Amino acid sequence: MDLESRGLPSGFIASSEFIQAAAAQGRSLGIHPASLFVAHPIQDRTDAEMAALARESIKDIISLIVEE
Repeated sequence: MDLESRGLPSGFIASSEFIQAAAAQGRSLGIHPASLFVAHPIQDRTDAEMAALARESIKDIISLIVEE
């Protein structure tokens, strides 16, 4: 949210395991940041798998930071 307060579009990416936690954190802070949730888990994925996940999500990732 620091970036947003400076006028820079931003958002965050997390795995689907954290949907509820992100919502709770946003409510407690009074913010609703742009977010993208990808398939969980990610910690054990190979570099190639992470690159594939990024390619699959690239349009959604860009939409987090591009003002329309």
